[in-house]
Amino acid sequence: MRDGVVYIKTEQNTRVVNKRIMLQDVAEIYTNDTKLKKEIGEIVVYTAKGDKDEKIIFSVMKIIEMIHKIQPDIIVENIGEADFIVEFRLPGSPSKLWKYTKLCAVILIVFFGSAFTIMTFNTDVSVDDVFDNFYYLVTGTHKSGGSALEIAYSIGIPIGILGFYNHFNHSKLREDPTPIHIEMRNYEEETNKAIIQDASREGKMRKQ
Repeated sequence: MRDGVVYIKTEQNTRVVNKRIMLQDVAEIYTNDTKLKKEIGEIVVYTAKGDKDEKIIFSVMKIIEMIHKIQPDIIVENIGEADFIVEFRLPGSPSKLWKYTKLCAVILIVFFGSAFTIMTFNTDVSVDDVFDNFYYLVTGTHKSGGSALEIAYSIGIPIGILGFYNHFNHSKLREDPTPIHIEMRNYEEETNKAIIQDASREGKMRKQ
């Protein structure tokens, strides 16, 4: 690493709980000089006002400007995001009752939504007719009631759902992220990009 160079890395979105937000709270800092690292890390980049949550959108150019005000001779290399979001959240966690209420609401939405989707899919593709035709092709007779096909299908659906979500208690069926996990991360990333672009257009981004 070159002397006189400070590397900073910012994430797309960082959450903080202290009103006095320092650079070390929103970025990783690396330099050979420990004293310099501490001095830069303690730069106050923003002070939250009032008693409500805030979202502050920064350009990394503003961070570089702040660093150069106290250390004009050093070189700052950014290896993270060019623009990023800092979310200030008031200290304290929501009540357990509210958390369980939201959990129950999500469970009900997922349960009834999945049930409705499965029923409409089965009706749309005429699953009963498919099973009847398949049974006739294999056995040569028409089935008069339920068969192993319906039983296997009914068992396979919940097993497939369990494998898809793959998040129950503290254990997982496998280590790689699930499709829904990936979609949630993609949604979060696209949301952050939209917030940053809107702030830039409206002149609300903290720039140089």
